[in-house]
Amino acid sequence: MKVIECSELTKSYTRNKVLNHLSFSIEENTITGLIGRNGAGKTTLLKIIAGFIKNTSGEVRVFSERPFNSLNVSVNSIFVDDQMSFPPALQLGELLEEAGRFYPNWDANLARRLFDYFGFDHKGYHNRLSKGKTSTFNMIIGLASRCPLTIFDEPTTGMDEAVRKDFYRALLKDYIAHPRTIIISSHHVDEIEDILENVLLINKGSKLLHLPIADLKEWAIGIKGNTETILKLMNKTDILYKNEVGMNTMYAVVKRDLLGSIEEQAHLAGLEVTPVRSSDLFVYLTTEAKGGIDDVFNNN
Repeated sequence: MKVIECSELTKSYTRNKVLNHLSFSIEENTITGLIGRNGAGKTTLLKIIAGFIKNTSGEVRVFSERPFNSLNVSVNSIFVDDQMSFPPALQLGELLEEAGRFYPNWDANLARRLFDYFGFDHKGYHNRLSKGKTSTFNMIIGLASRCPLTIFDEPTTGMDEAVRKDFYRALLKDYIAHPRTIIISSHHVDEIEDILENVLLINKGSKLLHLPIADLKEWAIGIKGNTETILKLMNKTDILYKNEVGMNTMYAVVKRDLLGSIEEQAHLAGLEVTPVRSSDLFVYLTTEAKGGIDDVFNNN
């Protein structure tokens, strides 16, 4: 079952097109990573899916209906980010109680145990928490709500490394016990790839990749060796990234072909072939300059 279906989805503000004809779907009970640079349109896309804002054109369906102003989508989904607001008069312990009144699948026991584990004070107030503690409390609400569609937009903002690791482990353990559709937008790609099933990469409002994480890890290869040999070998191949790493030595990243012929030819030519980290691949795919920052210092 498809929980989310987007077709030619577009969102514009005056002359600025934030989302540009996005088409994709997300299946039920999967964890999808939404990846992209700042300004790529990630938050806008997530807010449209959550029903917070309306798309300019195209179609978006969540639980088979338009999400904007949909009570069904509102009840069955939660959008978690560092801008979540709560009634300032209520203490943190009271907020947990009130959350149980709104979310049908609310797990009060899980919320309480996470609340105590992370050292929150029941008499504290949300608007007085540090940035990291705010994100942690919001994460508790997101997990304990157990909404069929749970959206985390940069959920670990301000968290230290130990808390981020605890969050990812808690999310995965609860997902395994209670499957639902989860979308995570994050800049910490290396930290979340082990819990993802699929990745949706967008750039400048357009879709670049949408595939299983296992396929992503095999999508491209790095080739290192003699510059002239690499350029000759890659004559008809689109180089995603290239960098001079020494005298007459180049490192290049190319898409792996289905038959593996590029990899085989590289080995036969005495070149070094290496895998490409997911986080590095995202950077290469979203950078117009094939040499990255080094192109700034290239006078050629």
